[in-house]
Amino acid sequence: MSNVLNIADRPGRETRMLDQAREAAIPPLVDAFAVALGRFDDALFDRAERAGPSQMAFLDAMRELRRRREDIIVRFRSHLQMAWKALQDGQPLSMESAFTHSAEDALTLVTDQELESRLAVRNLASVILRDCKPVLTRLDRRLGWLAGQAALEAEYNPVGAEHIGVAVHQGFAACDLTPEVRLVVIKLCERDLVPAIARIYAALDQRLAQMGVAPEMPTPRRAPKSDATQDIEDLMSGDDPGAPAWAARFLNRMAGMNRGLQATHATPAAGFGDVPPGYSAAPGTQGVLLEALHHLLQESRRGRDVPQDEPRPAHPQRDLSQREMLSVLSLLQATPSATLRAAIGDTGESLSQRLKNEVLSSAMQLGVDPSTARLAPVDEDAIDLVGMLFDVMLDERDLDGRPRELIGRLVVPFVKVALLDRRMFVQKTHPARRLLNVLAEACEGNNGESAAERTLLTKVEEVVDRLVAEFNENLAIFLTLEEEFRSFLEQHRRRIEIAERRAAEIQRGQERLEAARARMNAELDERLADRTVPQAIEDFLRQPWAHHVTMTVLREGEEGDGLRESLTLADGVLEELTEAQRHVIGKPWLQAWRPALLKVFSSVGMNLDAAAGAVDALHDTLQAVAAARPDLERALPELPQVVLPKPAVDEETTPIQLVAGADTLDFDHSDADHFRNLAIGTWLDFIDKDNKVQPGKLSWVSPISSRLLFVNRRGVRFCVASPEELAAMVRLGRLRTHQSEDAFDSAMQGVIERLEPVPPTPLT
Repeated sequence: MSNVLNIADRPGRETRMLDQAREAAIPPLVDAFAVALGRFDDALFDRAERAGPSQMAFLDAMRELRRRREDIIVRFRSHLQMAWKALQDGQPLSMESAFTHSAEDALTLVTDQELESRLAVRNLASVILRDCKPVLTRLDRRLGWLAGQAALEAEYNPVGAEHIGVAVHQGFAACDLTPEVRLVVIKLCERDLVPAIARIYAALDQRLAQMGVAPEMPTPRRAPKSDATQDIEDLMSGDDPGAPAWAARFLNRMAGMNRGLQATHATPAAGFGDVPPGYSAAPGTQGVLLEALHHLLQESRRGRDVPQDEPRPAHPQRDLSQREMLSVLSLLQATPSATLRAAIGDTGESLSQRLKNEVLSSAMQLGVDPSTARLAPVDEDAIDLVGMLFDVMLDERDLDGRPRELIGRLVVPFVKVALLDRRMFVQKTHPARRLLNVLAEACEGNNGESAAERTLLTKVEEVVDRLVAEFNENLAIFLTLEEEFRSFLEQHRRRIEIAERRAAEIQRGQERLEAARARMNAELDERLADRTVPQAIEDFLRQPWAHHVTMTVLREGEEGDGLRESLTLADGVLEELTEAQRHVIGKPWLQAWRPALLKVFSSVGMNLDAAAGAVDALHDTLQAVAAARPDLERALPELPQVVLPKPAVDEETTPIQLVAGADTLDFDHSDADHFRNLAIGTWLDFIDKDNKVQPGKLSWVSPISSRLLFVNRRGVRFCVASPEELAAMVRLGRLRTHQSEDAFDSAMQGVIERLEPVPPTPLT
């Protein structure tokens, strides 16, 4: 489940300037789309001439686009306006949310045609982002400034690359086009629309700058630098929206390494020095990050390897070629060895080392002598990184049993991806990591306890089976599977939202019950404190009357007439008891309270005759008190078994021991104030006594007790605490701010921590 970005209540929102920015952005974009649409006619005619059997499909498309031209433009404009309104309302949409809303909440899987169209517009969005990246980065910041936050994530920019893609998809959604023609039409947008969009972005950026939006933003034009220092500074300044979050952990160290290389060379260093062939293929900052990862791996290996006097190989060794590597990995992908499966299930064995051993031993099946072969440095890097990535993910995330096995089956396919495209490690939008993220989200904490969870795991298994069976060397399958599974996952998220609402309703009911019980106990203690009463009267007040008061408060509240009538009844009975204790003889006891007493006894399930008998027992008891004859007191007849509901405390869903048994809370009052003002939807990381981390989302705040209800990723309640208790957990190190990273980035953080050299312990 993802956080809902809500900026409506943040300070600094500029509604008037947002309106001006909208008028400067959306009309020109719509006009540019209309112009591009007018050019499609000639392009489709040219395609029809050489389309062979598909000629009629292109000619029909020409007629369809002419006929529906205005509707297409309206639909394109409508999406951009909806996305902009969402920003102004404080709840900006992402591409995924937009696709979900367009499905009109139907719990059905998307069609193949719909899927192909979504993939095509995703590609269109990536083209726009690639061509307009610098200006879009500035627009994200400027629009974020207008919306009242430091920066707007690229996916929430209402006129950004992703929403342009959704608008194009929506524009043609109602057109009767064959799948082949639909993809051609979207492809034509890259040719005819993207250049105009780039000009509109530049004009909008200039207009916002003239309006004084985000005046502290640095000047976009900078003096060019010829070495990797510029790339590092770009990453450190956050100008690259595609940079992974973990990169910041060692950017300063990278910069220092680069400066050191420059100081020791006569000419400026272009990178980090010696790197295996192929690393220079990645552009700009991505290449710098890949080189840095290579050097960290080298240093880590030098730290692990202990020099030994081993005999030199009898035969010269050669590097396995990429073709041989891919062939070996395909064998392991289809039929993983028992030892590799065991390594995935065993948290104590290094997946990296096991993978390297398996690759070399499996090369024998291709006729390669393992004694004469070795892994190329770049291939060893790929295996080490993927192995450590999955080691961290399997160790640190809540993946046990079947979910662990399913995620583990992805190891070999991801090694193949790393060999084919090393950008997977440094590019947030890479299709392979997007697929891994959604699969990890579906598996984490999923023990198959409910039918919905079992269905989700079955779907994960289908995706993994398809990937293992169909992935050769074409990365397009990751796009297809991710899009299909994301659509399915959206349905599961809706079920989670229902579970979350149910958890809040249950907690609300329990809080009302607690409040009703507290009011009843307070009234009972006030009337019975330090007073001796006959057993029959005490039994009446502590059982039928107490139950009646509790249920009355639950139904009507504490200000209702029912509570006043019940309190008056108790006071009347006790007043008559006082008279009896003064030995007043001959009074018709409880005559005035008989109807109210019958009502209370009836409320606990006694029929009219039994209720009358109970009232008679109270009457005889008062008469015995007045006559000073305790032996004549009567007990109440057997009462129906009525058990007051108790506030539920589900120990399985409340694993956090809040204050470790302390009688008093030790906390910082500023922390408690922070939690009192915490926004609904905020995620926190809860750390249990075994140091296992579970993220929790603030789902509801009690208007009665001010306690905060947190649910897990499945929408199940697992912690209810007061602001003071949460502040105490902070002091105990049991609660921290949630890092909203995806599974891949979070695992890469762990990989970098494992690769960072540990300073030597000084000798004493």
